[in-house]
This record gives sequence, C-alpha cells and structure tokens, in this order.
Amino acid sequence: MLPVVVPLAALVFLALLWHLRRRDRLTVPRAAVALALCVYAAGVVANTVFPIFLDMPESEPSWKVYFGLVHGYDVSDALMNVLVFAPVGVIVPLLLARATWWRVLAVAAAFSLAIELTQFLTGNLLGGGHLTDVNDLFFNVVGAALGFGFLSLVSLVPGVPALLDRFRWN
Repeated sequence: MLPVVVPLAALVFLALLWHLRRRDRLTVPRAAVALALCVYAAGVVANTVFPIFLDMPESEPSWKVYFGLVHGYDVSDALMNVLVFAPVGVIVPLLLARATWWRVLAVAAAFSLAIELTQFLTGNLLGGGHLTDVNDLFFNVVGAALGFGFLSLVSLVPGVPALLDRFRWN
C-alpha cells in the first residue's frame, strides 16, 4: 500500500503547491494545510481502500452491502469513524471560499461516499479487504460535523479568526 499511497500523496501535494503558487496564494501556513490534507487523505486511503489481495482464492463476489443504519453496529466502529472524519470538518473550511456547515458536510458526505463506493468495487471486483457499510458513511459525516463545530467554537476565541485566515486558501 505504501508504494502506491506515498508517491500519489506526494504528487497531489506538489499539484496543490503549484495551484497555490499559480494563484499567488502560496504561503507557509497554506502549504501546511496542503501537507496536512495530503497526509490525512493518504492515511484514509491506506486504511480504507487497501489491502487489495492479488492472490485471493477464487470465489463468487457477494455483492453484499450493509444497509442497516446503526442496528448491530459496533460502538467502537462508530467512534473510530467519528474520530477519523473530524479532521475533515477542520480542513475543508480552510479550503472553501464560503465554508457553511452544509457545504462542509456535503464535501464530507461526498468523500465518505467515494470511500464506500471504492470499498464496494474493490471488495467485489478486485479482492479488496473492506466492507461497504452505510453506517460508516453516517458516522463519517457526524465526525465531520463535530470537527466543523469544534472549529466554529474555537473561532469564537479572540485572535483565532485572524490566525485561521492565514491558513485559509480563499
């Protein structure tokens, strides 16, 4: 997984730096946001998409999707998904021009849906090692909402909004 994820994250990081430079917005704090975004995304991809088993024994794909929202869902899985997606609620507002709660949650939902669809496809077509679960999507969005709520609360502290503006891309 690392031979795939690390070079891809490095390429995305360079592309983001180029994007900031081209728009004359490249600063150290904004480059730090780009780095945090790439490291975070690489970690999520490495832990949700991989492993893909190339030598998996032949079997029929199950095409089973878990649609039971919350029923029988492990609390530790819910907490893990909330914690893993809380950074989305902090990073995305720094990237968006107008970061409203619904825009941040829409981005989080789209990101989570992309992960779940990738897990579904790799699990059924390529021998991926993860299951698709609608509960994951739900709790990922909850995590992003909590992250955004945390950022909103911290922004009420005097001086913090000016500091955050140094990290904002727009």
